[in-house]
Amino acid sequence: MQPSGEMGKMTDPLILALDQGTTSTRAILFDLAGREVTVAGRPLEQHYPDDGWVEHDADEIFESAIAVMREAIEKSGRPATDIAAIGITNQRETVVIWDRRTGKPIHRAIVWQDRRTADQCERLRAAGHEPRVNAITGLLLDPYFSGTKIAWILDNVEGARQAAEQGHLLAGTMDTWLIWKLTAGHIHATDATNASRLLLLDLKSQSWSAEMLDLIRVPQGILPEIRDCAADYGRTSADLLGVEIPIRGVAGDQQAALMGQGCIRAGEMKATYGTGCFMLVNTGEHLAPSRSRLLTTVAARLNGRTTYALEGSIFIAGAALQWVNEGLGVSGGGGGVEALAQTAKPDHGVMMVPAFTGLGAPWWDANARGALFGLTRDSGLAEIAEAAFDACALQTRDLVEAMRADAPGAFGDSVELRIDGGMSRSAWFSQRLADLTGIGVGRATYQETTALGAALFAGLGAGLYATPEEAVAARPSVESFRTLASDHYREQAYARWLDAVARVRSGA
Repeated sequence: MQPSGEMGKMTDPLILALDQGTTSTRAILFDLAGREVTVAGRPLEQHYPDDGWVEHDADEIFESAIAVMREAIEKSGRPATDIAAIGITNQRETVVIWDRRTGKPIHRAIVWQDRRTADQCERLRAAGHEPRVNAITGLLLDPYFSGTKIAWILDNVEGARQAAEQGHLLAGTMDTWLIWKLTAGHIHATDATNASRLLLLDLKSQSWSAEMLDLIRVPQGILPEIRDCAADYGRTSADLLGVEIPIRGVAGDQQAALMGQGCIRAGEMKATYGTGCFMLVNTGEHLAPSRSRLLTTVAARLNGRTTYALEGSIFIAGAALQWVNEGLGVSGGGGGVEALAQTAKPDHGVMMVPAFTGLGAPWWDANARGALFGLTRDSGLAEIAEAAFDACALQTRDLVEAMRADAPGAFGDSVELRIDGGMSRSAWFSQRLADLTGIGVGRATYQETTALGAALFAGLGAGLYATPEEAVAARPSVESFRTLASDHYREQAYARWLDAVARVRSGA
């Protein structure tokens, strides 16, 4: 998919996707064929008040959202009245609490990366609560998730718990905050995908769990109403964009990308390669508890029917290339690292475990640290560069194996991993990924699948698409890569990888 080269009929409706991410806020206008019309974006300031703490200014996020939406509309040359619906996608787990009387946050938003509640999570884990937490929410006890962040704000802002008990405070992830602000305080709601990341949702009943609320110490009264991903989230206040525009779609960023990649059926999966990597496989209406330390989460909820996904996260993907680029002095950014990697000697045996911040799924080893193995006098920067790319592919193989164990029915002969994100722009890496995982890879030809997914949900909510199948017909075209490596080559590489991970985890 490429940006539209023509505006089409001026009466054709547009969909505005608001993509509120960790480092920027962007607005993209799409036509009904899923073609980009215009885009606008602004960077987002990061705040680091203490070691392991990461915060955002929620007011800045709202102001940037209004600015980029106005800019995208202006650049399109179309009136705001041509926008049929707005879809919102957002950085998941980042949470804010605000005073409903003033509309002002009582503390900066605590970002998903923030680790300040690690001790609280460890106390709950030591007390034996994690199996029950996992059974109800599908998640693990980790400060990554929003619930303990909410509790921290209530416990550390003077008078906050009392104000919450008196009904003066509201809480939510960035979608909830933006919806509340855009509708002038009329709608306090979230969608099921974002709700499933709070450590407070009962996945089976799709409602807030009284048991989890009590355990994490979060009063239900401050939490938003849970709605479908394609639903009525009110209308924007007319003074913001010139007219009232209906908000009709909401999803967390990874679930929006799942939709944007067209993964609406059980067994369809996607991976987004950025600094890290998030991989999700749709398990349909079957809620698949993970025995492999993956997360069970909501893929989407449409017309009251919930589909689920298994999710695995890789902490370091593109960041490994950045380390080779900056740490080892390889010029040219990621492209320079790739060009160097392609000159590596065959079968050099160098293996990188990029555990710079520990290992993610399925290992969940926070104490693991990065290492290089298999170095000889013949090893050089080219071999290390290739090892960095291979580490991304081999970590993906870890997730594939874990997902295959948890949901064997999802992996048929024709399984394809749909990929997007910065690293997916490389055809060479896409082929390495297919060779080292042993499954087909489909590379999206248009990268903004997260924003597109939000637009497709909004189109469904506005009745512009009759069915999810009709909506995802607007997904990008895909360039396919099939495994060319032999089974022996692939399994030998994976055995070396598992040996290297074991050494890192044992401290060797």
